[in-house]
Amino acid sequence: MLKQADLPLEGVILLIAGMTLLITGVLLFPVATGALAYYEDGLYGLLLVMFAVQMIALGKTPFGDLRTSKLPLVVGVAIAAVGIVTCLIPDLLGELPRLALFVCFGPGGLLLLLQMIIDKQKLRAWAGYGGVFWQLIAACTSVYVLSMLIGGLILFPSLLTTTLTAAAALLYGAAIVYLALVLRVVYLRHPEAAKPPAGDAALPIDKAMLLLMGVFMLLLGLLLIPVSRGELPFAGSAQLGLLMIIIAIQMVASGSTPIGPFRRSWLMVGCGLVFAALGIVSCIVPEILVPTLTYLVGALNVLGGAIVLVKSFLPRLGRRGEPREPTPPILVKVFAAMVVMNALTIVFGITMFFSGLLPPAVIGAVLAANGCVLLYLLHLLVVLDKVQGDGEVAV
Repeated sequence: MLKQADLPLEGVILLIAGMTLLITGVLLFPVATGALAYYEDGLYGLLLVMFAVQMIALGKTPFGDLRTSKLPLVVGVAIAAVGIVTCLIPDLLGELPRLALFVCFGPGGLLLLLQMIIDKQKLRAWAGYGGVFWQLIAACTSVYVLSMLIGGLILFPSLLTTTLTAAAALLYGAAIVYLALVLRVVYLRHPEAAKPPAGDAALPIDKAMLLLMGVFMLLLGLLLIPVSRGELPFAGSAQLGLLMIIIAIQMVASGSTPIGPFRRSWLMVGCGLVFAALGIVSCIVPEILVPTLTYLVGALNVLGGAIVLVKSFLPRLGRRGEPREPTPPILVKVFAAMVVMNALTIVFGITMFFSGLLPPAVIGAVLAANGCVLLYLLHLLVVLDKVQGDGEVAV
């Protein structure tokens, strides 16, 4: 039997963020020689999305924790939108992504370092605990200091050659991965240290990724309409890469996949990290993985949508003619939303195999509708959780 993965959510996000920097560092070496193309907006957009995931799912901002406020959730959605648009449409937002990343990495790293030093529950407490907490001090310090360095390189890219920038990205990525592994050990030995976000500061990971996917699909669909008219450029490679990374986070964090939920084993984590690596490369290097990812994403959408529809309707067909208790209205709405969402998912998947099947503007409308249904489904699930918590039935 495969062992249950014991990787905390914070570690999952840090691990994929570290992979992003490590892969970027590796790719920048052939980029420096002209052997590979480089899509800077794809990298910037991806990094912004990673910051957004941390804010939406953990209530953590680049400047520290805000665990009892809706602010990280609202700002996280806004940053995710900026990151998605940056990935999909080259140069549309000008210097905004660069400035946003500078603020997150530069001042953000400095503030986190100062908070660690000043907060009585951090540096001084960790030093007193000893053991693995000394590694935590070293990991956090290296990440915060290197974050400031990366912030400077983003704002002033001419400070270093491409080769030295690649080395800095490798070093920073390694530091983030090291921090993720140290946090895993800390949370295993001291479960009380893993405090869940309080109040409305964040969403559970399943709902956080549903929100992110809904925003992604809605923006992608809306942007494809002017793209289809030739009014905007479009980075199809980054679109596929970003979609793969969203899928990867779901797989590593909860075992959820487009074809259904699975036990969160280390095998599932490994598969998720492979998906993440493919997505990261596709975001950074234009067109290199487009044929492969097009068919992979298409197959996952068709299979995933079909499996959910079959699982949804088979039990109902088997009980046809039998007396049943009335279904609460909110569950009827959830069922209807899931049916529509998965039908649209299948349509999108089919268009990945047959590029000329539908006009691009129609595909954009399908994706935008899918995004709206995803957000509506999220709303219903939040209401359902509240209803169940209050002990009510019919809504």
